[in-house]
Parts: sequence; structure tokens; C-alpha cells
Amino acid sequence: MTDADLKLASEFATPTRDDWMKLVETVLKGAPFDKKLVSFTADGIRIEPVFPRRADRAALAGRTAGTAWRVVQRVDHPDPAKANAQALEDLENGATGLTLVFAGAIGARGFGLPPTPQAISTALGAVVLDAIALDFDLGPEAAAVPGAFAALVAELGVAPAALDVRFGLDPLGSAAVRGGLAKPWPQLAPAFAAEVAALASAGFRGPFAVADGRPVHDAGGSEAQELAFVLAAGVAYLRALEAGGIPLDDARRFVYARLVADADQFLTQAKFRALRRLWARVEAACGLTPLPLRIAGETAWRMMTRRDPWVNLLRGTVATFAAGTGGVDDLTVLPFTSALGLADPFARRMARNTQVVLIEESHLDAVADPGAGAGGLEALTDELIAHAWTLFQQIEAAGGLAKALETGLIQDKVGLTRAEHHKAVARRKEPITGVSEFPLIAENEVAVPAVEPVVLPQATLAVTFEPLHPGRLAEPFEALRDASDRALATAGARPRLFLANLGPIAAFTARATFAKNFFETGGIETVSNDGFATDGTTDLAALVAAFQASGAPVACICSSDPIYAEEAAAAAAALTAAGAKHLWLAGRLAAELEGPVKAAGVAGFVFVGADLLAVLGEAHRIIGV
Repeated sequence: MTDADLKLASEFATPTRDDWMKLVETVLKGAPFDKKLVSFTADGIRIEPVFPRRADRAALAGRTAGTAWRVVQRVDHPDPAKANAQALEDLENGATGLTLVFAGAIGARGFGLPPTPQAISTALGAVVLDAIALDFDLGPEAAAVPGAFAALVAELGVAPAALDVRFGLDPLGSAAVRGGLAKPWPQLAPAFAAEVAALASAGFRGPFAVADGRPVHDAGGSEAQELAFVLAAGVAYLRALEAGGIPLDDARRFVYARLVADADQFLTQAKFRALRRLWARVEAACGLTPLPLRIAGETAWRMMTRRDPWVNLLRGTVATFAAGTGGVDDLTVLPFTSALGLADPFARRMARNTQVVLIEESHLDAVADPGAGAGGLEALTDELIAHAWTLFQQIEAAGGLAKALETGLIQDKVGLTRAEHHKAVARRKEPITGVSEFPLIAENEVAVPAVEPVVLPQATLAVTFEPLHPGRLAEPFEALRDASDRALATAGARPRLFLANLGPIAAFTARATFAKNFFETGGIETVSNDGFATDGTTDLAALVAAFQASGAPVACICSSDPIYAEEAAAAAAALTAAGAKHLWLAGRLAAELEGPVKAAGVAGFVFVGADLLAVLGEAHRIIGV
């Protein structure tokens, strides 16, 4: 059957945007279009609800259709023998690449291999090096690793040119996280270039240096900030290599990039696509004919949670889908228990199979750049390119990436974005399922291997600046839940709040459910009930008796607005007289009702858009957690 045989669509008129807008205006009933249907990214990019198709756009040059990205697994156990067992199990069950993560690396997360020749040899024991892709995640302490690996390859008699190995040299990325350099960058750059030249002379094909976006993303930066950081790092490395005598046409082949994939599907897709076009612009500015940049990816650390970690499986799946359809060449999925500690075999298997299933069963690799021509994705890609290029130019105008870090240019911009993220998380404009939404206060603990984190000595830095601190968005909520757990362990009970439900069940259920989820995100156990209505009116004596029997020192009044108008003030006065230390009310009241209930004892309100962390912190303080 051909398109010509499908006559159904041709029998309908092609709708225009004006036609669509008329229907939308009918549904909105006068509500502002921009407020209801338009959103903005952290970079201020406008997201419309509908975009026209971009039939003029072709697929971006990158991974070819039908070529799967490499399924790369972390090898990060501090015991090299156990790390080797991890590697062999992964390779036998679907992984096509390994990332050797060394202690002190950007992605080590407290663990990692010792940076010794013996550790490298042991971790790679029985691994067929020329049959897989290899990547190194290095820190300053692992400076000798590339040379040790080269020696191992020579000892094994493997031809360096036969290997698909990325050496992960990234002194500026490490400096951004550490907050300084051992020497000023102009003094370090020649040694960096010499190391790359030595590896190339030994026969390795590279790439050798990575422009890594994780420092910015982990610290709360935006997509455009991450892209600009990657561009600036890549250009800094190109300059160093060229100054070191490496022809620019070779130098650009020696640099690759690493981006973060998170659970915002379209932004992640657009970010990976944008980097290809941005790097092509850099190469063209260098007088080169652009070649496809090799882009590695890793799922986001900042989206991982310790609470309800099973939801991390869903986040990782969305991120994998987005990176895969965005054109990633190599992808590492963080195990879903990563925020809890080192992953066990089950968590590693789930990370591996997240990719394998999407490749083998969903065939995400079958189409090259499947988003090409999609109006929304193309517009988002264009906007990210524009914002990232502007910031990249600012970094260049400041003297390059090293200078921009020294002056705090990047840290200031990332800090502002991080603050906005935290504000949005606190108000649940960026909800975190299982943490700030739908918490499971009595969840079962997910066990991880009892492996102690690696503690490294403090490095001596000659050039210092404010580091880009990695962090997870869920951490403030997790701290509240941890305090609740400690109270349970020491006092035998969690902090407790009584739900003062007024009127019939139909009147209070919605707000009581909201209040329960609201307070339990902070580990505050809610004591609920079926209400105390008699003939539709709340029996205040029964309400007070239930409150006193609950053992809760605080309460939240829950019901509908009409019930509030009739009963809230009296209920608040009764609960205050009964010893309630603090009263909240679920919902927002009209001005004429707010005054009386406050006068009766209501001290705060919980509602959609409230600062959840502020209210929960106050509740912990009042209860005495």
C-alpha cells in the first residue's frame, strides 16, 4: 500500500493554526493562553503547545540508521577483582562497552577503582579489549592511568589501533568540580597536549580528551549552560593540542563530548542534537569540513533519589530513550540504587537491560535522527543552540574556560539556575515522584552492598575558585525523611500530625488526601479519620477527643470552602484549646474568611504552589524532630 492509496486524510481539510486557536479559545473560556498552555525552560526558552512541521530539516549527521549506540556499563568497585567480575558479567549479558571509573573521578560518586597498574590489569582480566568499547573516567589522582593502560596493551600484544578506547582526559572538567588546578592552565596545557601526542604516537586512535557536561548538570545548571561548558572545554583542548604541534584536523578527532541525559525527554533529545550542530559550527570556524562528533552520554545524577528508588528505573528509561533518539554514540545508565551506594548485580542488570530492551525490542536505533523535521523538537534545538552559543561567546570573551572558572562567571550563572530549580522543587513545580509527590512513608529499605566509600587525601591546588558542587534535587526532602527515621528509631514513633476532617467525607476527602501527601513528603505521619459529622455538621467534641487520642501535637484542618465558612473557625478554636501546638488549613481562603480562622488559631495554609520545604521544616521544628 502506498500513500496514494490512503485517501482518508485527503478527504479532510488541512487545519491551520488559526483553526486550532479558535478551538483552544473555546476551551480556555477566556483564560490567558500563555499562562495555561505555554511553559519555559530553565534557559527561558518558550515551549508552545503546537509547532508546525519543519519539512525543510534533514537528519543530522551522526550515528547511522541501524547502528546501535554502545551499551556502556560502569566498572567502579574499589576492589579490582570484584570490579572484574562486574565487567565480565555485564559483557556476557548485553553490554558492548565499559567505563573504568577511578576514585576521584567526576562520576565516581564516592567509589571507583584504585588508579594503579595492578588495578587496571586485574579489572580488565579476561576482557577481550579489541571486541568492546572502553572509556576512562579519570580524576587528578588517576593521571598515570593512560600510560599504565598503554603498557598493559603492549604487554598483551594487542594492536593499539585495533582498540576503541576513549581516554577521558579532562583536566578542566575535574578542576571545575575540585575548585582549582594544580598549576595555571597555560602551564598545564603543554603537558596535556604532550600526553595526547604520546598516546597517538603509540598507535591509539583516540579520542583522548573529553569535554564533559556533567560538572554543570550535576551542579544544577541548565541545558544551554551545559552545552556552552562542553563547547568551551572542547575549544580549550583544541587550542592546547594545536599549540602542542598536533594538526587541527587530527586534534578535532582527538576530542569527544559527554552530555547528561535526564528525564525531560524533549530537552534531552534537543540538547544532544544541538551539540552536533554547535560543534559543526566550531569546526567550520576553524576552517575544517565538519565531521560527526562522538558523543557519550550518562543518565543524570541530580535526578536520582534515595527514597522510593524504584522510580529511578522510570527516570532512567526516559533518559535512555531521549539520549538514544537524540543520537548518542555511547551511553551509561546509572543503576537505580546509585544514590544509596554501590550497585548490586540486580541494579546493574536493570541498568544494562534498560538499554538492551530499547535497542533489541523497541529498535530505537533503526532510524537516524528520528526527531528531524518535528516542529517542536527542531524549535527547541534551535533555541538551545542560540542560548548556548551566546554563553559560549561570553566564556570566550572572558579568556576561555579556565579564566571563566577563575572569575566565577560560570559558577554564578549555574548558581542562579540551581536556585531556581530548588525553588521549583520546593513548590512542586518540578515534582519528584516518590519524594515530593506520592511519598511512601513506610517504604521498605532497598539494600546495597556494604562497601565503604573511598576517601582521598586533599589535593594541593595552586589556582583555586568556587567549585561546581554536584547535588541531587531530592536531597532536602531526603534530609527531612532521614530525621523522621531517626525519630522512629530513637523515640519509637515518627513525627505525627492529625487531620482534622470537617463535614461529610465527600467534603474533606480531596484536601485530606492532599494534606496527607504534603506532610508525609517530610516524614510526618498523618493520623486520618472518616470525619465527625452528625447530620452534616461536625461534632467538635468528637473531633477534639480524636485529636487528643492521636498523640499528635499539631493538626491540619481539611474540608471544602463552604464547610470552612461555617465550621473552620470554631474547629480551630476547639483544637487550640485542646493543646494543638500549631494548626494548618488545607487550601487557600478568601480574604473575608482568612482573618477569622487565623484569629481562631490557624497559623498556616497548605496549598498547591506552597513552599513545601519551608512548611515541613517549620513542622519539624514545632514538633521537635
